[in-house]
Amino acid sequence: MNASAVFQELSQTELRRLREVFLDAACDEDAPESGQFDRVEIIERLLGADLCRKLGIFPLPGGFKLSVVMPVYNEIRTLSKVIDRVRFTGLPLEIVIVDDGSRDGSREYLAELRDSGNERNADLKILFHDKNQGKGGAIKTGILACTGDVVVIQDADLEYDPHDYRSLLQPIVEGEADVVYGSRFSHIDGPVHHYWHRWGNQLITRLSNWKSGRALTDVETCYKMVRRELVQQIAPNLKERGFGIELELTFRLARVPGVRFYERPVSYVGRSWAEGKKIGIKDGLWALWCILRY
Repeated sequence: MNASAVFQELSQTELRRLREVFLDAACDEDAPESGQFDRVEIIERLLGADLCRKLGIFPLPGGFKLSVVMPVYNEIRTLSKVIDRVRFTGLPLEIVIVDDGSRDGSREYLAELRDSGNERNADLKILFHDKNQGKGGAIKTGILACTGDVVVIQDADLEYDPHDYRSLLQPIVEGEADVVYGSRFSHIDGPVHHYWHRWGNQLITRLSNWKSGRALTDVETCYKMVRRELVQQIAPNLKERGFGIELELTFRLARVPGVRFYERPVSYVGRSWAEGKKIGIKDGLWALWCILRY
């Protein structure tokens, strides 16, 4: 069995771990960018371009920056861990955090980070809503504040793994896509989801596909990665304040002439309502209304 066949047999989790091992060897934080790119080229020569593509190993353009938009509402239990996870990706980042009127200590924690003067927090851009505007409102504020080349949305809980950023970013960097969605249901490799949660997501996705003309497998995914100039083009007109933002973003992006959608599997460990999950049946019904509305 050749190397390509072996890689085809690996799960998404195993591929992610291999990518991390190779990138740890390829990227030295103290080395200049050109040195990092040379190391990636060496790995490509050793493994071949096809295997590197499978692993998500590729050089980033000079001066590249990824903007991570993180809406926060009462997430003090997980907030610091998520920030650490995002930083641990090793990508050049701008983390745009929007506190949406938290009352559990998240707001005070973020204010402390903003005012600390610590150079380690130079990658943070922290914004505050005086009153809760909903996830959609926080995402809109965050998107408009971004300055990176590409924007990705990151929830402030531990359901999604930022190590998937590089896999999602690859089609954009290589000029094959303008929008990449991370699907929780395509080539699933992780915990089994609650039946009604998954069924509801799939129903909404099918109806959304009928309206948008895009054959997505997970329209409600948090991980939506978009070229900044494209998402900022539509951001001023975003109306949805709640979880309906997932549908509105999809429809508005789908209507941009020539936009190219791409989808890749991501890992997902869903939390329960007891653990702080906020989306519920009302949000599902509102999503159906959004499909008709947009």
